[in-house]
Amino acid sequence: MSKLLHDIKLIGDDIPWLKDMRSAGRDAFAVSGIPQPKAEAWKYTKPIRFFAEDFTPAPRGEGCLNPNKNLPFNACKIYFENGVFSSCDDDLPQGVEVLPLIEAIMFKPEIRGKIGALADVSKHPFAALNQAYLGEGVYIKVAAGTKVEKPLAIINHITADQELRQHSLRNLVIMDDSSQAEIMEYYCYDGELKSSYFVNMVNEIYISENASLHHYKLQSEAYKAAHIALNSVFVAASGEYKSFCLQKGADLSRNETKVILSAEYAKAEVDAAYIMNGWATIDTTTDIEHLKPFTQSSQLVKGVIGGQAKGVFQGKIHIAPQAVKTEGYQLHKAMLLSDEAEIDVKPELEIFADDVKCSHGAASGELNADQLFYMRSRGIGEEEARQILIDAYLNDVIAKIDNQEIRQFMSMAANPLKERE
Repeated sequence: MSKLLHDIKLIGDDIPWLKDMRSAGRDAFAVSGIPQPKAEAWKYTKPIRFFAEDFTPAPRGEGCLNPNKNLPFNACKIYFENGVFSSCDDDLPQGVEVLPLIEAIMFKPEIRGKIGALADVSKHPFAALNQAYLGEGVYIKVAAGTKVEKPLAIINHITADQELRQHSLRNLVIMDDSSQAEIMEYYCYDGELKSSYFVNMVNEIYISENASLHHYKLQSEAYKAAHIALNSVFVAASGEYKSFCLQKGADLSRNETKVILSAEYAKAEVDAAYIMNGWATIDTTTDIEHLKPFTQSSQLVKGVIGGQAKGVFQGKIHIAPQAVKTEGYQLHKAMLLSDEAEIDVKPELEIFADDVKCSHGAASGELNADQLFYMRSRGIGEEEARQILIDAYLNDVIAKIDNQEIRQFMSMAANPLKERE
């Protein structure tokens, strides 16, 4: 048995279908195990540390809420402490329902056919592991026709200590017909910079007809943490999913997004940025499936890698035979700040239909030495000058965030000099 699987008592073990789901997750992970170097989906990101380190599930209620871990903009806040639901703001907008996931499992029988339906445990080993511990997370439902005026912010705060903790979270989001909302995920920690823990995250998101969800994520964790996330999204006719993820922490970080554009005029925009130094590996993996005509997708991912860190981008666009009049675009760009930094890129197009517009591209480069020299000659320090160039490089992808306050928050998070202020 893998070091990551432990026999522990979980809430809800007396619910037969939940117990069966957990058992199916355990069985699937026992079969697949931790991805081996030969696994194609993990070719460039090797989770070898999981073979040596034994991350144990964190006890419920461990740690206490840190009031400083807030957000600099108005939001409906949902707090998790060390992977456990802690609290939710009382003033939820009308038409928005928020419950701890385990309560939704107990009292919302209609979610039984949705939870676990998008995260295929036979293809995603860590989703299988997540399902083995299924129970922690949040259920969010936005009623038909509801337009949520302020973001729903999920803040997952880790109190890092000397224990090798494993935090499994699953969020289930349901956007009913013609609803609109923004969700912000924020992963942060307190403790030693070199603290080691493991966050295993799965989001299952259902976007109904004419509904729209803007999904943002900031992942800023301890230097030796591991963060693996799978976002599985189903988009119905004329629905829209727009996401942006900024990864800037953890020794091993993988943010994987799978979007199914299931009906005509469904749209997806999956953008991301990553910034890393040291020896870390940062992985952005996407898989967009166009199943019907007139669907659209676009992806822009930009990375900044220094030290001996590695950046990975794997992006796939799949056009089904009947998905004519489809548009799918993908672009990855990376900036290397050192000779030891590494970028691995694998863009893919699978096109089985005629009359489509699709493209993918990838490029990498270095800081412009002439621009750096010019700024230093004008009295700007080297660190500040380098950061100005990095800010300018990342600006076009961060500028794609529609919410001005969240865009400013992400811009500040991407600049370590501003964070110190």
